[in-house]
Amino acid sequence: MMLLAAVCTISTVAANNAQYQDVNYSLDEFTLTAEVIATPKASGELFLPEQIIVGQHTYTVIAIGDKAFRGCKTLTAIVLPPTLQRVYRSAFDGTGIMSNKANWNEGCLWIDSVLIATDKAIKPKFIVPEGTRLIAAGAFQGNKTIQRVELPTCITRIDHETFRDCKNLQKVVIPTTITSIGEDAFTGSGIYNNDKKWKKGALILDDCLIATNNDLPAQYVFKNKIPIRLIAERAFANRKNLKSVDIPATVTAIPAAAFYNCENLSTVTIPATVKEVGNFAFYNCPALKKATLPTDLEKLGMAVFYGCGSLSEQVLSEKLEVIREATFHLCRNIKHISLPSHLRRLEAGAFAGCSALEEIELPTTLTFLGDQAFAGCITLRRVTIPQGVPELPKQAFQGCTRLYRVDLPEGIYAIGEEALDGCVALEKINLPASTFRIGARAFHNCQQLNRIALVDHIHIIEECAFMECKMLEEVKLPLNLKSLDLGAFAQCISLQKVILNDSLQHIGDGAFCQCRSLREVVWNDAIQSIGTEAFFDCKNLPTPIIVDPSITVGKNAFKGCKEKR
Repeated sequence: MMLLAAVCTISTVAANNAQYQDVNYSLDEFTLTAEVIATPKASGELFLPEQIIVGQHTYTVIAIGDKAFRGCKTLTAIVLPPTLQRVYRSAFDGTGIMSNKANWNEGCLWIDSVLIATDKAIKPKFIVPEGTRLIAAGAFQGNKTIQRVELPTCITRIDHETFRDCKNLQKVVIPTTITSIGEDAFTGSGIYNNDKKWKKGALILDDCLIATNNDLPAQYVFKNKIPIRLIAERAFANRKNLKSVDIPATVTAIPAAAFYNCENLSTVTIPATVKEVGNFAFYNCPALKKATLPTDLEKLGMAVFYGCGSLSEQVLSEKLEVIREATFHLCRNIKHISLPSHLRRLEAGAFAGCSALEEIELPTTLTFLGDQAFAGCITLRRVTIPQGVPELPKQAFQGCTRLYRVDLPEGIYAIGEEALDGCVALEKINLPASTFRIGARAFHNCQQLNRIALVDHIHIIEECAFMECKMLEEVKLPLNLKSLDLGAFAQCISLQKVILNDSLQHIGDGAFCQCRSLREVVWNDAIQSIGTEAFFDCKNLPTPIIVDPSITVGKNAFKGCKEKR
């Protein structure tokens, strides 16, 4: 099959994945980029587009992921887009492209100036030609012929496992144009296994810190004659003895997982030259107390400080417009944090589990609030949601047990699933007139919520939405509600009066189950069905007389109610 357009419109979408012409893509909504993922039906000739259009967004195709076309024996050719930034060798394992010897030249498999793979026919001393735009992750992996490699100045990255297990590799010339080195790029190679290459627990090649081992001193200071200019991904990962690090001013980025799981790391000095901190950089560093970010930091990756339970404060650069997923997840010691005044996105779980966080001021520029953003912030007391945020997302404040007030703006269309589940101190919330949907268990176990005005624009109240709201006394269902889901007001033990709107047709199973104070229901003429145990054990509610035989009444719908009047 052949795709002829540089920009393709996607017709099949599921979650954050999309499919077009049997090619599957993973979508990143933050960067608006796409990666080709497992595509078992790929065959013939493929022309990958530069961009794909999904809904209202255009995504740039930048990567071909691990094992993307693996085993596609009938895939014989592929044209790679100029936007490609990463490709894995494993993407073409077992394909017709890989098995066709005509595609190989002197031990190298090339596709559109991308070096995909090598074999034993390669020259022991190999110069990667200028004009090579990418070298695939794992391109040289396990090659026992290669002894020396010179990289061209047109290459900017040495990707994951590029030279892994190249047992006879003794030298790689790394040009200054290289700005990043992936994890395990040299692990198991002749260079990595040469003890003479290691100095004080560190492997440094051409002013790049590649890796460290258990000989690394607890207080590590870079003292190379030639200043270190970059640190490879996971370079310090799992160094249990490491307690402090001074990063030199020649470094401009802390890469992904650089200090991953350094359990005893307590202090990191980050110079002002650092503009980017990669994903998981300090993930699970529970002893980390100080890692002051530069005031000019431009990018802060996801889960950077995940599990840093000793971190008590952090100042965020005003240049940051996004706080990524789980950035401060389980930072249990942070009490206060000031968000950048131009923040646009606060993503899923960004501050989840920050149990000491007492207050947060969300900037007016915020337009996206992610799922579980503040879940488990048990000390948080009050929050105002900015005007530009369209919904209160799933589990946004779940388990915030001291949260007593949430101010919602006009424009909010939905209260997501379990958004305020377990907010036992929540006393009052005003739903904007724009509210359309209240998600499942949205207000579950909000024990102090004594009243709520259900605005007429609400069309959907999902299952167990107000279950166990023990102080709620009266409910008037919204004008446009036609169906009330399972357990919507179950176990609201103080509920005394329910006014059904004129449009309500269906009362779901257990909708008012065990509302033992319920004395009055104002019925309408539109009711068509009353679900199983809908009013079960409402012992103060007189059993209504159902005279219309067309109304379906479920089993035990009124069991435990007062006898018929």
